[in-house]
Amino acid sequence: MKKIELLSPAGDMERLQMAVAYGADAVYLAGTMFGMRSFAGNFSPEELKTAVEFCHRRGVRVHVTCNTMPRNEEVARLPGWLSDLDELGVDAIILADVGVLSLALKYAPHVERHISTQASIVNYQSARAWHELGAQRVILARELSLDEIREIRAKAPKELEMEVFAHGAMCVSYSGRCLLSNYMTGRDSNRGACAQPCRYQYALMEEKRPGEYFPVYEENGETYIMNSRDLCMIDHVKELMEAGLDSLKLEGRAKSAYYAAIVTGAYRHAIDAAAAGVPLDPVWRDEVEHISHRHYSTGFFYGQPGQFTADSRYVRDWQIVAKVLSCGEDGRALLTLNNKFAVGDTLELAGPGIRPQSLTVKGLWDGEGVPLPEVRKPQMQFYMDLPEQVPPLSLLRRCST
Repeated sequence: MKKIELLSPAGDMERLQMAVAYGADAVYLAGTMFGMRSFAGNFSPEELKTAVEFCHRRGVRVHVTCNTMPRNEEVARLPGWLSDLDELGVDAIILADVGVLSLALKYAPHVERHISTQASIVNYQSARAWHELGAQRVILARELSLDEIREIRAKAPKELEMEVFAHGAMCVSYSGRCLLSNYMTGRDSNRGACAQPCRYQYALMEEKRPGEYFPVYEENGETYIMNSRDLCMIDHVKELMEAGLDSLKLEGRAKSAYYAAIVTGAYRHAIDAAAAGVPLDPVWRDEVEHISHRHYSTGFFYGQPGQFTADSRYVRDWQIVAKVLSCGEDGRALLTLNNKFAVGDTLELAGPGIRPQSLTVKGLWDGEGVPLPEVRKPQMQFYMDLPEQVPPLSLLRRCST
């Protein structure tokens, strides 16, 4: 069984660094144009150059999204943008539009072409057709079952790579082809500006009773609208690998650096355990419960997921309080602050390859060695003794419940 690629989200440079440190084989990101997450940090041309160099020095691939559905007035900018990506040495372009594919073949001939889930590939003939047009990889639609994926893998060209989303938010619409955002807010989800109206809390109002709002419930399987759970396949990584897939993708370019770190680390351990033929240590399985998420499901991998009638709000039980900048052999660490905490507080330490552990804060010091009872100012730097030497970008977090 071949080892599968772990492809992590990188909304900006901080999130990219976290994903790489916590074990990503590849990252996907966007420039300032043609990406499906306009409200992620994204990368300027200069930042993109830095990102490619940073990743390639560490043996990590860079995939750049170009998977919007460009309008006429946008097409003229594509040749220059694609040429820039080719010159920068990015490893792959993620695209969904056949016109973009034709331009990528001409203007970015040295860059792999990956077909986005936005293309809604749900059968082996579509996969074959995209391959014949010049694609090296297809990112399969999220609505497919594992049995359907196995059949596509068996009947598509062997050299055509296949990727699936394994974790993260699920769109209510078909593989992200949503019209609701544009209709309700004027923000086009197919051009990177989704307002996520499927996550809104809705109520009913009777026309003759303006101002009287009635919550929408489901009782006995009836009347519950636009509720979506998050996808989580960490318990089934071995099955995904055995299906012949080449890459597992983690959703979340618009999510936090903490999310990028923890979810990447969890799936890194899951992939390594599956490749070694050993069970995943429960401590790493539990890590996906330490990030902001909605209730988890396995999506469509094992058939129709059905309706979920419980609360769709995010679970946010943990928050990051500090990030390690450096740490000596004695455990004395320099950190930068995210959220205030004090001597005597109980925190949890997590980091690249570090088994999460609880600790009690015994002392805090400023840069001059003066003891501090607490640290309060965001981004301030301070010193603290940790139980052991840990790598940079390790994190301190706190349970908020």
